[in-house]
Amino acid sequence: MTSLVDKARRYASKAHASINQRRKYTNDPYIVHPEAVANIVASVPHTQVMLAAAWLHDTVEDTQSTLDDIARHFGNEVAELVAMLTNVSGNVQGNRIQRKNLDRQHTAKACASAKTIKLADLIDNLRSLVTHDPDFAKTYLVEKRLLLAVLKEGDATLWQQAEYIINDSLQRLHQPPYNVPGSWFHGTEQMYLAGD
Repeated sequence: MTSLVDKARRYASKAHASINQRRKYTNDPYIVHPEAVANIVASVPHTQVMLAAAWLHDTVEDTQSTLDDIARHFGNEVAELVAMLTNVSGNVQGNRIQRKNLDRQHTAKACASAKTIKLADLIDNLRSLVTHDPDFAKTYLVEKRLLLAVLKEGDATLWQQAEYIINDSLQRLHQPPYNVPGSWFHGTEQMYLAGD
């Protein structure tokens, strides 16, 4: 009998491959990202449902899969986690700040298990961004620092790891660390909080 996690791995692999989705900076097959997220989730207390959702977390957002498809193949519990992990701003008009604020508000309502998966997603996405795209990293790190504030119910070890990566990345980019009034970082963060 095939395990839920193996089934999710195969489904996600097929879904992302069907559109030839690739990782932005490395051009690797996209499935390397869900695999990394699942491995990070597996390193902390987890369930099989969480691991399945980790494999599937980008399928609805990025491929032809729907939440109904996920529920039909994997059950409502997995589909609910995937729904919590799927950005809601895709078809929304507005600038990047407005879209990211909407997605962050959606994530804030997620359960602790979904927030643990989101932390794993964040950690994997942060790993090489500063090296590959330091200019975009400045914006991305502001967004992810704000996202981190709504993920505190997720796994504490992953939360601390994500916080460390964000702060270390800012230091490597020569951006000020936390709570520096009047800095570029603080000013940009305020724009997100204001929704400009």
